Amino acid sequence: MKILDWLVLCIYFLVMLGMGFWARAKVKTASDFFTAGGVMPWWLSGISHHMSGYSSAVFVAYAAIAYTAGFSIYIWWACSIGIALIIGSNVFPGRWSRLRQRLDIISPLEYLAVRYNLPAQQILAWCGALLKIFDVGAKWTAAAILLQVFAHVPTLWGVLLTGSVTLIYSVVGGLWADALTDMSQFIIQVLAGIVMLVAVLTRLGGISGLWTIWGRLPASHSRPFVGQYTLAFAIVYLLVNFLSYNGGTWNLAQRFIAAPTATAARKAALLSASLYLVWPLVLFYPMWASPLLLPHLADPSQSYALLTKTLLPQGLIGLVLAGMFAHTMAMTSSDANAISAVVVRDILPALRKGQRPSDRIQLLSGRICTLLFLSLSMFIALSADHFGGVIGLVILWYGALLGPIAIPMLFGMLNLFRRSGANAAIASWAVGAIAFGLIKFVFPAQIARLPGDLTTTITIAGPVLSSLVVFIGVGLIWPMKEPAADRLLKLINDEDASATAQASHHTIA
Repeated sequence: MKILDWLVLCIYFLVMLGMGFWARAKVKTASDFFTAGGVMPWWLSGISHHMSGYSSAVFVAYAAIAYTAGFSIYIWWACSIGIALIIGSNVFPGRWSRLRQRLDIISPLEYLAVRYNLPAQQILAWCGALLKIFDVGAKWTAAAILLQVFAHVPTLWGVLLTGSVTLIYSVVGGLWADALTDMSQFIIQVLAGIVMLVAVLTRLGGISGLWTIWGRLPASHSRPFVGQYTLAFAIVYLLVNFLSYNGGTWNLAQRFIAAPTATAARKAALLSASLYLVWPLVLFYPMWASPLLLPHLADPSQSYALLTKTLLPQGLIGLVLAGMFAHTMAMTSSDANAISAVVVRDILPALRKGQRPSDRIQLLSGRICTLLFLSLSMFIALSADHFGGVIGLVILWYGALLGPIAIPMLFGMLNLFRRSGANAAIASWAVGAIAFGLIKFVFPAQIARLPGDLTTTITIAGPVLSSLVVFIGVGLIWPMKEPAADRLLKLINDEDASATAQASHHTIA
């Protein structure tokens, strides 16, 4: 990092802060802060959904996987996200938008108190909020690692720098600030990604490097499934991504909730899917080629950062680093906003025994919760090594524990699972969490003795599949029929826009 690189990075941070304060004028109510007032254009919602779906962990944890395993990272991660969104585009995005239109929800969990009951909603709210602290902590750690490689900045200061800038614009501008900075960050990371692609191709002899590198890399690097990243692992991760990117991850649900219509929400999902299918091919190519340019690297997680330092001149290094930070800041700010919505609309009213404060108090509470969440996640980032590092936090902890929370939340919208009530939701969550605990803490030695390609698959598949089986099974064996839940499902699933607001409010009541 030279003076010009620091200047580019500082300008980037200032632009993000400026957009946050500019967005503040659009935030008058709690609905503006958490759902952009329900008027976010589909193209902005789609780009924001894409940018909020991954972070600097891609340039650290996933760069290490691309260095050692090759093309498979695109298949089980990027391609599976795109497929998951395409499959779910006609199922979930429209329902999220209708929830806001017909029930005036702000939080993605708000409808669960009627669909199941208050205890089920609270269990999912508390556990999801705690889990997200660890997930966001991993993102800060990845960003700090990049800054450490580029400029020898200690991890503590790297976390504080990126975290503080994100904290300020998130607290000030809410979801509007998140979405608008996402758009700016998308432009920056596209420029940065193209710069890196051109630099690597130039070093490898031109555009022919796009196809000739595979003959120079180990044969396993061109395979779609290799090592622990097997076909079974890819199928399990497709299920995880289906749950996550269609709204099981709360900040991604918010992008659909903020869309003005069900059609706009579906278009946003398809735009995000297209970006996941195309853009990672550009993003990952330098990572796939890195073993040729940086052979025998001791720490593959530093491969992308070292490539940038090796190939790019002053100024462009700062641009690429800004592009890396763009993903982390987009994801963490949107996560903080979603968690705050859940706390303000779901957790605090339950603690106050159903009393919902005024809109002004909700807006203030949302800003305070955003600040506290980001601060606590930065503390977790400084302790990431205790949880298996960045890869452990992102792939194992979050991937494995997402399902037990997302399954009752997403499938609870569908008429197909109307027999699954509160008992099914709570049991599904409990069994999934217990399965993860047994796999991770009780039987890790036994699982470690299995073939190496099964360990990661079992760690992720166990909780997700057990939750799914229990949610369906309990609903079949012990169905719950609640008139309020039936009315809610009718409103969510009825595409007829004539459904009245009066009926919606009656259902919530």
